[in-house]
Amino acid sequence: MDKKSIFTVILVFSLICCKQNEVKKIEKSIDTDYLAFSSNSLNFKGAPQAKTDRDMLMFSDQGAWFSYGLPDSLTTYGGFSGPFLMTQENGVWISPNLMQLKLSYSSDETNIMNWENDLVHQKSFASHLEQTFKNDKLSIKQYLVFTSGHTAMQRITITNNSDKDLTLNSSFSGNLYNSGIHVSKENGSIKLESSKSDAIGYVQLLNEPNDIFVKDSLSYEIKYQTLVLPSKNSKEITISQTFIFPEYSWKKEQQVISNINFDSVLNARKQEKNHQLKALIENRKPQFRDDKYAKVLAKAHLTLQNNWRIAAGELKHQGLFPSYHYEWFHGFWSWDSWKHAVGLSQYNTTLAKDQVRAMYDYQNEDGFVVDCIYRDTTIEPFNYRDTKPPLSAWAVAKIFEKNADLDFIKEMYPKLKKYHLWWYNKRDHDQDGLCEYGSTDGSVLAAKWESGMDNAIRFDNSQILKNGEEAYSLNQESIDLNAYLYAEKLYLIELAKALGNKPDVTRFINEAKILKIAIQKQFYDSKDGWFYDTNLEGTSFVKGAGSEGWIALWANVATQEQAETIKNKMMDPEKFFTKVPFQTMAKDHPKFDPLNGYWRGPNWLDQAYFGIKGLRNYGFDKEADNATIRIIEGAQGLLEEGEAIRENYHPLTGEGREAKNFSWSAAHIIMMLTKD
Repeated sequence: MDKKSIFTVILVFSLICCKQNEVKKIEKSIDTDYLAFSSNSLNFKGAPQAKTDRDMLMFSDQGAWFSYGLPDSLTTYGGFSGPFLMTQENGVWISPNLMQLKLSYSSDETNIMNWENDLVHQKSFASHLEQTFKNDKLSIKQYLVFTSGHTAMQRITITNNSDKDLTLNSSFSGNLYNSGIHVSKENGSIKLESSKSDAIGYVQLLNEPNDIFVKDSLSYEIKYQTLVLPSKNSKEITISQTFIFPEYSWKKEQQVISNINFDSVLNARKQEKNHQLKALIENRKPQFRDDKYAKVLAKAHLTLQNNWRIAAGELKHQGLFPSYHYEWFHGFWSWDSWKHAVGLSQYNTTLAKDQVRAMYDYQNEDGFVVDCIYRDTTIEPFNYRDTKPPLSAWAVAKIFEKNADLDFIKEMYPKLKKYHLWWYNKRDHDQDGLCEYGSTDGSVLAAKWESGMDNAIRFDNSQILKNGEEAYSLNQESIDLNAYLYAEKLYLIELAKALGNKPDVTRFINEAKILKIAIQKQFYDSKDGWFYDTNLEGTSFVKGAGSEGWIALWANVATQEQAETIKNKMMDPEKFFTKVPFQTMAKDHPKFDPLNGYWRGPNWLDQAYFGIKGLRNYGFDKEADNATIRIIEGAQGLLEEGEAIRENYHPLTGEGREAKNFSWSAAHIIMMLTKD
């Protein structure tokens, strides 16, 4: 090879290498961009005015039972608001600011920082909280990140901006609300013990000499060493805040904390969240590629994260609250859990699996799955009066699609089958293969709860019938329940096939064929073009068009002709195609009441999703896209930075209603925008 040829080869090789490096840089840049979509997606700024104050939003991670905010007042600057403890009383603030920083010159006790005037920015991401303060002499950067479900780490970086060396005194103080928690000193840490919870708190400065002064049972001060800070130099101070239940080892947690490198934890958390957000954002349906939808997905992801709790007390597996923001939602509910699991399966199958397991930890021998469970049953007992609609096989099948873990299917399949058959054993009063909602205590109220649609108009005149011991049914057969059961049979077929269980495959195929015909014949009113509940005999409809009417489409149990008539009513502006479409009952019904109705008019995003997915199942993709866009744009705050995702929405005005930070709303937003 001549010199010219050699030069050409070298040049081409160099260009290829440069191009590859350029591509790698671009790919690296793209990979780090997903986290940016979570920037300030929820507004965590605020300061509690009392221990029970729930006006502000709160940040947590790793399943911790405590959370924080970004301060917005002179009384709370110098650290992070909180924490808000979910370890007792269904949530109380322990303090406005548990570790409040004060800086002064050695000769003066006056705080150097005018926190309000010196504030540069406060930012939140799915991975962490951060804030920066700066004046002509000092810059202070503060980061907060969760290292585990027990511990949050706070790093403070103090930089001398001046041309002179500075000698600084620094201290941290905490003043607690009177919430049954008292302060003591233990081995260089502040220890926080409660008369109302068995969780214990520990606060400490890491690897730094300091003096702890416990003033009284509700206040303390940690005096840090006098700090000589040369011009243009910085000093880092790291703090850990731990709240840990007795089933976990404080000794082990302390060992982990003592060896932690803050940057490593922060980077690990950024990578973790970036990976999860990438999974969601890259899996968007093509029609939702605009960045605004990526931001909505990031908000949904963070909403689920803030409701995540590790196993503790009576909760044997980790899972999600419906909402930490509402005090009576500090537990796990069954159909909430199935919905959460489907949303979680898109980016965290480990958590999704445990969310399902958490409810099945309390399956009865007869197959019954409890309605709701709590960490501390002295605050609230489990609700065994009813269960919830059967959606767990759907959840397990969706998890299996994303993570082909056959061991998980082997674990869950017998339980799913047992629960499925329970409905026919305990909730089929006339044994005709069509089930009814009911209760274990014979109350109509609990039977309505079992539907999940507590006060829906179809139950206004319902009565209860006894089937057997602790088994009661309403005197009506419900379209949604039987459609859910039909879908369950299809999902059980999929799972049985994966396990090679041919007898069950054959059984559920045959049962599904029979049930499909029964649903199409009994529940569909050809005159109205809608699916309704019926009496037990199937001879009269329980009229009043509600969201239960399109569950047949979600379950793929309607005929194409039936689906066409359902679609037409769903897209009618005078019925269901409102500002926030596909609400729980038709706009033109006399009992339509979005402000006071709960399930008599508001838009619940789970029901809206079932409608959208139902349309897609029958080829009405244009209508499904239009409805999705209208929901995202019409529901107050979904597109706005900082606004929380709500429990439900006013279908005519878009106003967010009921609890903030609602998990199943977030989970179904994920389902609406991503590919199946």
